[in-house]
Amino acid sequence: MNNNEKMVDMKKIVVALLTTVMVFAGFRASAQGKWGADSANCIKYLSFYDDSYKAKNFDNATVNWRKAYAICPHGVRQTMLTNGTELLRKLIVKNKNNATYRAALVDSLMTIHEERAKLFPKYAVSALNNKGVDIVNYLNGDDKAVYDGLNDIITRNAENTRNSLFIQDMNVAIELYKKGVISAEDVINTYQRNVDLLDKAPAKTPALAEQNQKVKTDLESLFITSKVAECDDLIALFTPRYAEGSDDLALVSNIVKMLSITEDCQDNDLFLNAVTSMYKLDPSYNSAYYLYRLNASRGNADAALKYVDEAIAYETSDASTDASYSFEAAAFCFKNGRFAKAYNYANNALSLDESMAGKAYFLMGQIWGSTSCGGDEIEKRAHYWVAVDYLNKAKAADASLTEDANRAIGSYSIYFPETAEAFMYNVTDGQSYRVVCNGMSATTTVRTRK
Repeated sequence: MNNNEKMVDMKKIVVALLTTVMVFAGFRASAQGKWGADSANCIKYLSFYDDSYKAKNFDNATVNWRKAYAICPHGVRQTMLTNGTELLRKLIVKNKNNATYRAALVDSLMTIHEERAKLFPKYAVSALNNKGVDIVNYLNGDDKAVYDGLNDIITRNAENTRNSLFIQDMNVAIELYKKGVISAEDVINTYQRNVDLLDKAPAKTPALAEQNQKVKTDLESLFITSKVAECDDLIALFTPRYAEGSDDLALVSNIVKMLSITEDCQDNDLFLNAVTSMYKLDPSYNSAYYLYRLNASRGNADAALKYVDEAIAYETSDASTDASYSFEAAAFCFKNGRFAKAYNYANNALSLDESMAGKAYFLMGQIWGSTSCGGDEIEKRAHYWVAVDYLNKAKAADASLTEDANRAIGSYSIYFPETAEAFMYNVTDGQSYRVVCNGMSATTTVRTRK
């Protein structure tokens, strides 16, 4: 082999050695990047704590976990953080009588939750929800710290917040209000935000959907029973907001919701105006019916009937609902002396839902019996025959109405004309008779008193 060949072989050997060194250094750098500067001890203590943890030797696991946590990069393994929270909880319970040490442990626990949320963003929601539970469990002597901590989590997790935290947040808000730390408006805003987020909360199973609904009901009960905001307070709070944002659907819906759940807080101009705005911004048969009820309760008959007609006209409402609305409007008109309208609404209810026949016929009988007709003596009394006709139909359709129908029949029958009187007007028993009175008409049978 000549000198040139020897030189070529030597270069190949040097290159090979350098490549080997570089690859080895690369592996070392890679290992150091994952396991940290002291990779050997990181791996060792991770293994030690992991074995003890699985064996439920938690005292030994805690000692080795602390060493691993001090040496290893905190993002090396998510279980190092989740297991760490469990070990810290056990230490907190064990040191419950050492206030200073317990406070330090709780602070470390909160730090680990935040580290998990930051280092493993896919699991951030879970980490923050777990932090919320630990805030409630371990900061329960400091209402303000709990309130601030839960509000931070709810702000960050929004509708993905664990539903139980909404209840805890509301409870502590009420307690802080009672102590004068936060205002009634703060509590109202807390309630509204939590309910709104629950409305948006994903429900992957029917059971979770039912649970979310129960939490909403519990939040409402808490707000009502706390009496944080009386009706006058709500009106004072929301009146200027409504004046500035009457075209804001979210605002007017909130106003309606808050006043609806507050005792005796629906008979005021703000409530009526807010419901009216809500109907204009997002019309539905439900909101139209609500406006009917509101206007009816305030004696605004024309407006009430306008809205009930609109509610009935919606294609999205079913026949049973329309029949119910019609009957309610009939009763309202009857009470307010609008007999022809009352009769028409009652008749409409009957045509929409035959199951309402008994009470619809009974109301029609009352309407005919209560009206007043002009004309001769027979024409003035003929409407009582029609009234009795409908009352007989009512008890035939619904036996439970028999007693009331018979009582009304007795009271109307005394106004039937006497036989001799009817004869004077060429009217006899059993004769068909057409009655037209106050916008109503019916064909009946002549009946006289002997």
